[in-house]
Amino acid sequence: MPGKITKKGEGLSEMTLRPVGIVRSKIKEPSLVVKSGDLDWRAALEDAKKERITISEIMISDDLAGILDGIEEFSHILVLYWSHFASQADRSLTKAHPMGRKELPMVGVFATCSPVRPNPICVSAVQLLERKGNVLKVRGLDAVDGSPVVDIKPYVPSYYAVDEVRLSSWVRQIENEISRVFKGKEQRL
Repeated sequence: MPGKITKKGEGLSEMTLRPVGIVRSKIKEPSLVVKSGDLDWRAALEDAKKERITISEIMISDDLAGILDGIEEFSHILVLYWSHFASQADRSLTKAHPMGRKELPMVGVFATCSPVRPNPICVSAVQLLERKGNVLKVRGLDAVDGSPVVDIKPYVPSYYAVDEVRLSSWVRQIENEISRVFKGKEQRL
């Protein structure tokens, strides 16, 4: 069968990723880790709100002068970063309960947004607050302090817009819970 991969990595070429920068954030530890062969959510649901409003800096390498030119014309960007706390052993996890919640179904890691995956590349759509030289100030980046940045792209709604999106029932459940937490917090503010 053309394109079939029968052994780990067979038929695939090597890849080299180079960090283009680093994240500076108040988030010091990952909220989702591997424990006893499954995911373990260490934080409260309310912490998701903090991550969405956290202001972080992305420090781009000095040797990449000019790579950010024009980025300040966008209100939002996509930040791809490496989940550097995911050990090689953690990266072998293939199935997990989403957010470590045992009442949710066990699913393949690719059906989750978990940072624990074969290649721990994460992506966040964030608000770009300002650019000063090679430093971007952003809101809503869920990366841990020190995370290597792999790439940055402008967020262009028409590129990413899709019709008739289907979500699993457990994702809808989590979104509803987070929404209720956010509404409760906003009413108290």
